[in-house]
Amino acid sequence: MTLTYIWSGFFIVGFLAALVQWLVFGDVTVFKRIVDGTFDASKVAVMEVALPLAGVMTLWLGILNIGERAGAIAVVSKLIAPFFSRIFPQVPKDHPATGHMVMNFSANFLGLDNAATPFGLKAMESLQTLNPNKEEASDAQIMFLVLHASGLTLIPLSIMAQRAVLGAADPSDIFIPCMIATYVATVTGLLAVAIRQRIRLFDPVILAWLGSLTGAIAGIVWYMSQYLSKDEISLVSKLVSNFILLAIIVVFVVGGLRRRINVYDAFIEGARGGIETSIKIIPFLVGMLVAISVLRQSGVLDFVVSGFTWFFSQIGVNTDFTPALPTALMKPISGSGARAMMIEAMKNYGVDSFIGRLSAIFQGSADTTFYIVALYFGSVGIARVRYAITYGLIAEFAGVVAAVFVAYLFFH
Repeated sequence: MTLTYIWSGFFIVGFLAALVQWLVFGDVTVFKRIVDGTFDASKVAVMEVALPLAGVMTLWLGILNIGERAGAIAVVSKLIAPFFSRIFPQVPKDHPATGHMVMNFSANFLGLDNAATPFGLKAMESLQTLNPNKEEASDAQIMFLVLHASGLTLIPLSIMAQRAVLGAADPSDIFIPCMIATYVATVTGLLAVAIRQRIRLFDPVILAWLGSLTGAIAGIVWYMSQYLSKDEISLVSKLVSNFILLAIIVVFVVGGLRRRINVYDAFIEGARGGIETSIKIIPFLVGMLVAISVLRQSGVLDFVVSGFTWFFSQIGVNTDFTPALPTALMKPISGSGARAMMIEAMKNYGVDSFIGRLSAIFQGSADTTFYIVALYFGSVGIARVRYAITYGLIAEFAGVVAAVFVAYLFFH
């Protein structure tokens, strides 16, 4: 599967859906909405994504360069090397890509989105140096992207905050369901890609790491749910996340000073790549976000939801969950679009309704596959993504299914 077919398909399907809206339902404004949406999406790609990202990229690429020269990235790589050498067999144990990937996963896990993106782009750049075919995604790059797209996050702070703004009685009541759903997505993505790449999953090291991670996450979830109030959960998450983020900067700087390197020069040297990377990804972002806008404005998602409702009703399955599906369907292609769908569901059905809560769990169950592919692969010039999108969507689908089950278990 290549971006060419996906990108073209979005426009073709969107146009056909718009024709149906016009000829069958008499919607004469559909084409204007689509065209207006393309202009809005182009503006968003540049003004709200690429340019703000330039500043964040400049900062964190500079900090990462200090960490590399101070040896901190190498230390992190050695700690995680036993596990990563098995799920990323093409990456040498002492390669800096390992440290960059760990930093990315750690930032995502803590909900530090602004830091996670620069770490992830740097990791993709490092993996590209090992890629023998620069225009085609390597196995290691696909594994990294699918794990990143699964969106493993400990505390969905932004979702909880949005629920609080809309007046939820307990904004944090979706914390455990989100944690379960996103973990299912991550493990599914890891297992699916590992099977495709013929990685030996019953290796004692892999089993030990997955078992330990599962136990640690379960312990954190249990402790927070049993001993912390909703306000305490929010306070702890903010404190820990920001403390760790600041600590990373300080540790890198102190490490650089101990190594007697000029940390300011090292920062400037690394920071120069921030704007360059941001400019490089603009065409990829504009192309993908415009195509996604066409799909959304044409009403394709409404058709799909109606089809799902009919199908499940025919086979006797409870269809109470289907009004929340627009959030799940939008999530793989647009994070902001999915957030808009989530807010709309909360307002229409009630923030504490089954649909309102399920929409929030959908939002927290995984990341945005198509956006991540365009951003990360676009940053290194990869055009042939192979099976990256397919397996990213498999992980997201697992998260959606898990979200439905836990929503029925907790709230129905």
